[in-house]
Amino acid sequence: MRAISRVLPRTNAGHHHGTEPKESAELPIIDCGLYIEGVREPGTVDYREALREAEKHHNSFVWLGLKEPTEAHMDELAEVFGLHPLAVEDAVVAHQRPKLERYGETMFVVLKTARYVEHPALTATSEVVETGDVMLFIGKHFVLTVRHGDACHLSGVRADLDNSHEDLLKQGPWAVFHAVCDNIVDRYVEVAEAIEDDIDEIEADVFSSGATDVRRIYNLKREVIEFKRAVIPLARPLEALHSGQVGGVPLEIRRYIRDIADHVRQVTEMQLGFDDLLNSALQADLAQIGVQQNNDMRKISAWVAIAAVPTMLAGIYGMNFDHMPELRWAYGYPAILLVMAGVCLLLYRMFRRSGWL
Repeated sequence: MRAISRVLPRTNAGHHHGTEPKESAELPIIDCGLYIEGVREPGTVDYREALREAEKHHNSFVWLGLKEPTEAHMDELAEVFGLHPLAVEDAVVAHQRPKLERYGETMFVVLKTARYVEHPALTATSEVVETGDVMLFIGKHFVLTVRHGDACHLSGVRADLDNSHEDLLKQGPWAVFHAVCDNIVDRYVEVAEAIEDDIDEIEADVFSSGATDVRRIYNLKREVIEFKRAVIPLARPLEALHSGQVGGVPLEIRRYIRDIADHVRQVTEMQLGFDDLLNSALQADLAQIGVQQNNDMRKISAWVAIAAVPTMLAGIYGMNFDHMPELRWAYGYPAILLVMAGVCLLLYRMFRRSGWL
């Protein structure tokens, strides 16, 4: 359900006090919902009206979801929700590392999303991992989710919470953080398992059919590095949340976050294994290339040795001296050809027996 925001006068409730808001382009709102005691109020709501209503109740909040807002959009929201300019700037620019920052009573969280890109065959230019960003502004009576990219959609997360997790939603805005983060980390696990299949495919190519395209391995290593940048920095914010270092997080939500942190550690360990496997595959591939080059050089050397025999004999008898053995012999020409052929055949059999040919 897409909520169309309306520009209305603001009252002196909460953060949104002062003069009339500026007119701006339509906000890129995906959905906006008002939750009271864990239950979403029916109908389409305006985020200003919803915030005013949420501040009237003890256990209520507004969940506003946006996709790729502009600076003007975020400035408008900053006036209403009291967002810090530095956090607003990060939400507009995106491409941030996963982090957790407090600005007054508002927490700002950056999460990296990841999605595995299906491809018929792994090539040197295949895009394996697509990444994006999800930022969350978490206040006492609101949570804003700002999404960049299409690596992870949050509509399913909202629908699942609305339909079957009333008890969790009673925990307030941090319940939304848990649901969003849990969905993103579940995608991490899916991506890791799919990358593992790609590595198995590369290993099979290296050890069954000989040397493969090294560029495929380097490309997959780059994709793994991009994936690691999304996962590894998330461990520290999750540790701070479930260990109680961040105030305002309900105890029940902290228990759920501990489970998410375990999944992040699992994916991190898988990524470390990817590095070892890809390095081993790369070394094996380079070794295969070295062995192939060595075999080629041995074959070339063997043929050069065989060709040297007739070349040497022809060179000797081409010096045109008057006194040379068998120079005037009637059968000298066929005899020397026979010697050439016999020696070449003997060398060929010797090289074949030794594996050079």
